[in-house]
Amino acid sequence: MRRRKFLQNASIASVAAMLTTPAFSAEKKKKSFRVGFISDVHVKPTEIAEAGMRKAFKHVNELQPKVEFIINGGDSIMDALNVSKEKVQKQWDVWNKVLNEENKLPIYHCIGNHDAWGWQMTDEAVKNDPLYDKQWVMQQHKMSNRFYSFVHQNWKFIVLDSPHENNGGYIARVDEEQYAWLENELKSTSVSTHICIVSHIPIVSFCSAMFADKNEANGDWKISRALLHVDARKLVDLFKNHKNIVCCLSGHIHLQDAVEYYGIQYYCNGAISGNWWSGAFKGFEPAYAIFEFSEDGKVTRQMVNYDAKPEQ
Repeated sequence: MRRRKFLQNASIASVAAMLTTPAFSAEKKKKSFRVGFISDVHVKPTEIAEAGMRKAFKHVNELQPKVEFIINGGDSIMDALNVSKEKVQKQWDVWNKVLNEENKLPIYHCIGNHDAWGWQMTDEAVKNDPLYDKQWVMQQHKMSNRFYSFVHQNWKFIVLDSPHENNGGYIARVDEEQYAWLENELKSTSVSTHICIVSHIPIVSFCSAMFADKNEANGDWKISRALLHVDARKLVDLFKNHKNIVCCLSGHIHLQDAVEYYGIQYYCNGAISGNWWSGAFKGFEPAYAIFEFSEDGKVTRQMVNYDAKPEQ
């Protein structure tokens, strides 16, 4: 009996030991990190806009668990397309003041169409100014190039430059120089590295079609070349060759959606300014996104309404 009892006890102990080893224990929790995606702040020198930007950045900085960095999705200032130098500078002054006072996190910037100076101005002196086009916004954000990439843990973030001047307006696309760089960037990235692509204007989106209040008279949808990448098919075909592209993030539309297309998640992430500081836009409150990126290539999004107040 003693021998039998000893063997029984030994067997129980052995099984218990096996269950506590990595092979038999509950699956180890995957490591992940959180990122704040703040877009379309459209700040200007008014009390409401400055207070709203301040509240949004303070909010994301105080989140628990903490975010590791912020991605600014573009349209930082209200508008520089057809505005005097003096007025543009005042907008950047507010942006820099609030950012310096309220943000302690690393921040990576994407250029928005309203950040570019002078596209809708006809004065030749403006077009010959060293700050014309995207030079001013790059200077303000301390960007060495208008498109770039960076790596965090086992994720690569590719930040594109999507808005381009077009006959006094703008069009969403990737220019030839940038496309060649993007091709090489994707090709040279290890297949074990997960990829997130950032653009101000969406590459794939449903809410781009919902921006207009009505369809065309014949029922056709209105999707402007300024609201969705005109080269979306070309980019989607390129992305098909790189299975480690997990998601694409954008702003611009001030609406929110999540679309999966060919295995890639496309997220459009609302606006800090909502309806350009006049409350909700088509039912979407002023908000920013929190993304959680996992080491196994999974990504999740949570939208955060930070309670901005509209202008009177």
